[in-house]
Amino acid sequence: MSSVITPTRSGFFRRRVLEPLLSQLRQGLSPTQLALTIALGTAFGLVPLLGVTSVLGTAVAVWLRLNVGAMLLISHLLSPVQLLLLLPLLRQGASLLGEPGGSQITLARVQYLLSHDWAAALQLFWRAEVGALILWLLGSVPVVLVLYAGLLPVLRGVARRQAAAQAAE
Repeated sequence: MSSVITPTRSGFFRRRVLEPLLSQLRQGLSPTQLALTIALGTAFGLVPLLGVTSVLGTAVAVWLRLNVGAMLLISHLLSPVQLLLLLPLLRQGASLLGEPGGSQITLARVQYLLSHDWAAALQLFWRAEVGALILWLLGSVPVVLVLYAGLLPVLRGVARRQAAAQAAE
């Protein structure tokens, strides 16, 4: 009786999408670089200015020689959270800079101003946006530091296990 072990075929999605994506994300990154990519990608994904996530993430990833694809993937996965935080950050940013109508920033008011009075919208939002960016900068520093410090030992452990598994083969 011969017991021939046939390798199990992984599914199409895993072979054609997931494994190539994961190998691309891991390609050439040390655990330190990967932890920094995840931490910065998280911060850039939460920036309270719509439309700058890709530009900011790409520029910093190229400058620091990190994986641009991984940075953008993480940043864009956080887009729903970015949208949830946008109005509260604008309200707090407006009150930070002393804008009298800052507490009146609601979704209905934003829609009304953008469709009826662009000048009033710009007057209300420019200070709110600057204040929101200040708050984001102040909040993103501890987020990046905590994520980096928390992920670094985990990713180093994963790298050690992968190296040991490759050495055993």
